[in-house]
Amino acid sequence: MTLKLTVAAPFRHTRKNGMRKNEIVYYYALDRKWMSTEQANLLLRRAEEEGLIGQENGLYTPRFDISEVIIPIGFKPTSAIFERNDPVQELVTRITRSAKMEETAVVAEMNRIIKDGYDGNLLPPAALVLLAKKYDVPFEDLLEPLGQMIKKG
Repeated sequence: MTLKLTVAAPFRHTRKNGMRKNEIVYYYALDRKWMSTEQANLLLRRAEEEGLIGQENGLYTPRFDISEVIIPIGFKPTSAIFERNDPVQELVTRITRSAKMEETAVVAEMNRIIKDGYDGNLLPPAALVLLAKKYDVPFEDLLEPLGQMIKKG
């Protein structure tokens, strides 16, 4: 969510639907002093990879409705916007906490489901969803990124 807020900020504050790269980098690095110019460029690449922003004819435009994003007063992004979230690791962590198991035990059970239950024809993200259901661990917020991992894999 912080990445989405950070992407929406320059468009909301300038009231523009499209901005050039140099305008966005200027906003992040010089106007707001939230990050360096290198970090601002990295942020743009990451936002593009995540599908939050798109570029056409030199103009960047958000791929979501920025009017739905509420930017809190005094908002400043943390370094977490540069970290990649691994949905598989996140789900493993949730299962270990909820089931009070070791991570190795969760991974071992996931591998057993893949091997024994599906003859190796199940991808790890899908097996983790089955485990999450078994242990009543919420996973709905991770379905989309897990699904994208399955499509890539």
